[in-house]
Amino acid sequence: MNHLAHLFLSPDAPLIRIGSLMGDFARGIDVDGLPPQVRQGIRHHRAVDAFTDTHPQVLASKRLFSSQRRRFAGVALDMLYDHYLLRHWQQFSNLDTGIFIAGMYREFREHEHLMPDNMRRVTRRMAENDWFNAYADLDNLGYALNRVAGRIRFRHRFFDIIQEIEEHDRELEQRFLSFFPDLITFAGEN
Repeated sequence: MNHLAHLFLSPDAPLIRIGSLMGDFARGIDVDGLPPQVRQGIRHHRAVDAFTDTHPQVLASKRLFSSQRRRFAGVALDMLYDHYLLRHWQQFSNLDTGIFIAGMYREFREHEHLMPDNMRRVTRRMAENDWFNAYADLDNLGYALNRVAGRIRFRHRFFDIIQEIEEHDRELEQRFLSFFPDLITFAGEN
């Protein structure tokens, strides 16, 4: 799962949400020195990722990508799932997306003192450039995926993976809609 989905799936407490997002930035930090709710959020993040990585619909979705790009299918799907979550928000939440997203950006500012430097830099960029709302547009998602590809330091074929996403959009979306309710149930129990 990517950032928006982790925040959406997190228990409804600001420090747990910060920890849930911090799961992507926790390498090399002293987790034991963090507040208990932040640690709980990091554990939640890891559980959600483990569930996602083994779900049959996610595994089937990865197989839709070409052999040259399959290595990066997990990264692409994580970001694509934020797009699908936004596309189908009303199916999964009664809260307005704009209110939710604005609340997340506010929580980033209020709790950035808890964040490692790299997370603080990223969350500031997220809010300043409104990444979450941008993911609602597939072209913007393609741009974001290419930015990720540009940070990879070895030879790869990740650039323009959005073309394969567009080619399989209907099936990927249906598999997401089958998988995500299972993930919501799992996340609510963990």
